[in-house]
Amino acid sequence: MPVITGKQYIDRIDALQTYISIDGKVVTGKVSEHPAFKGVMQSQARLFDLQSEEELLEKMTYVSPTSNKRVGMSFLQAVTVDDLVKRRNAIREWALSNNGLMGRSPDYMNTTLMALASVAEYLKDKPNCFPQHLLRFYEYARENDLTMTHTFIEPQVNRQKFYFEDEDVTIAAKIVDKTSEGLVIKGARLLATQGGITDELLVISTNGFDEGKGFAFSIPSNTKGLKFLCRQSFVGGESVFDYPLSSRYEEMDAIVVFDNVVVPWERVFYYENVEVANNFLNVSGFQTYGLHQVLTRQIAKTEFVLGVVQSIVDTINIGGYQHVQQKVVDIIVTLETMKALLLKSEVEAKIDEFGFIRPDLPTVQVAIQMFPKVYPTFTEIIQLLGASGLMSIPSEKAFTADDGDLEHYLQSFQDGGKERVKKFRLAWDLTMSSFGTRQTLYERFFFGDPVRLASALYNSYNREELVNRVENFLKNNN
Repeated sequence: MPVITGKQYIDRIDALQTYISIDGKVVTGKVSEHPAFKGVMQSQARLFDLQSEEELLEKMTYVSPTSNKRVGMSFLQAVTVDDLVKRRNAIREWALSNNGLMGRSPDYMNTTLMALASVAEYLKDKPNCFPQHLLRFYEYARENDLTMTHTFIEPQVNRQKFYFEDEDVTIAAKIVDKTSEGLVIKGARLLATQGGITDELLVISTNGFDEGKGFAFSIPSNTKGLKFLCRQSFVGGESVFDYPLSSRYEEMDAIVVFDNVVVPWERVFYYENVEVANNFLNVSGFQTYGLHQVLTRQIAKTEFVLGVVQSIVDTINIGGYQHVQQKVVDIIVTLETMKALLLKSEVEAKIDEFGFIRPDLPTVQVAIQMFPKVYPTFTEIIQLLGASGLMSIPSEKAFTADDGDLEHYLQSFQDGGKERVKKFRLAWDLTMSSFGTRQTLYERFFFGDPVRLASALYNSYNREELVNRVENFLKNNN
């Protein structure tokens, strides 16, 4: 099967009949028609349709080396800098479609799986490791244009570095049995964004001190005993006037419960190997490839934020104030810095030991240090510039029933009342609604704890040459 269409994606997810619980009720019927999932599934469907548009076919797809059919560019294993550019251009096209607001669009997990498959050789001849299973699944996902969600972390029961549950208590998902059919998993994991509306669940446990909790596998979302327990939906309503963003891009987050789930052996990539659980993600280049995709999306999102801010400035005619100009410039500086970092990561890309080329890791690590800190300031800038205008936002129904008062009294320097409110509702949904505040939290912790990310950069960045330069300077008496 070549790249799929949006309709095929929706039909496939509906047919799974995955166990999804939201607000205490199990979703029945077509999940694509449920208010909590309808909008985001339609937005995701449009991403798949873009792949088949004639003018975008070369940008969004490439010819599979095994089937000779067109497959998604985000599955491409890069061996040249040009391959990285191709990947970036395709990722950007999808990010522009949703203005960078869908953090778990399919290309993120496609990139993750590609990174893992690129180093399958690392698993060769290691105990309880199955590199051939990983390669087969990568090919299967690529050839069938699968969508995936994932869980990387355990429930926050106890945040000590080493926490062991009592033997008779199971909270974090772990192996409770091994049968001829496969691993038996019981417990829970966090935090599956788009949980329940993807074909597969990819599980990568980096618990490298408890053998029973170190594993990697992928299973269909409708596997027996697998449950997605969702948080409250942040979709404010179907009206794109009232909720221009949440009605389209609310991705949902879910707790994943494994109720004695059997993972077939052919879907197990590794298990009960502490060394591999500790090292596999780092060896795989998951971070550098993943951050290359993330940075591309965040650039599109920053462009959108800048557009929203400038629309507010123009609408109420505040561009002449220097403090306003400074706030806009702060966003511009962030945008251009991120664009420069993205290009630098490609220019300084290096071939890894497995023969693939990776974006420069320190460069993308710097980017992920910066963006979680500046994104909350974007929210603040919009609130400061919009001020009371972010409260004067009547609904679409109010304007429908309006006898002219709202249109007249809510007009701005540039727009009539309804048009001004439409722009300010967009700014509100981006920064102040449940959807908007979730976006801020999401970007703060998108790639993990910022402190741990800082430590990773501190420990990996090569500074020895710089110290030597200082030492040599001090020794030089001339």
